[in-house]
Amino acid sequence: MSKINILFVCVGNSCRSQIAEGYGRAWGSSVMNVKSAGTHAIDRISPEIEQVMAEEGIDVSGQRPKRLTANLINWADRVTVLGGNPELLFPDLLRDKLVPWPTPDPFGRGVDAARKVRDLIKTRVTDLIIDLGRGDGDR
Repeated sequence: MSKINILFVCVGNSCRSQIAEGYGRAWGSSVMNVKSAGTHAIDRISPEIEQVMAEEGIDVSGQRPKRLTANLINWADRVTVLGGNPELLFPDLLRDKLVPWPTPDPFGRGVDAARKVRDLIKTRVTDLIIDLGRGDGDR
């Protein structure tokens, strides 16, 4: 079985997409390659996200926010959007790749909000890994 390339996208690439990338790297490496990006990437991962992922035993401190580019979209088989509107920036490239995962933005809302969003994304990424392992996640 070949791995699927999944790009997780949010606005700042400092919270939601970094959580998804962290879980994908830690738990899904047998079925997927993952990257993340932001439509308006900021300069660093939220400290609250680093903290709540460390609580899960996942170190995301080495990950860095990246701006969404055409090259990243071309790399991806699937672009999973947790926030932002990348289709406004790259409508033609995203036409057959876009998978929406509407997710509240925990940025600046404290560690409790970060934990709630982390747990929501954890469930979604876990389900995705299971589906890909069964061969159900091709789209």
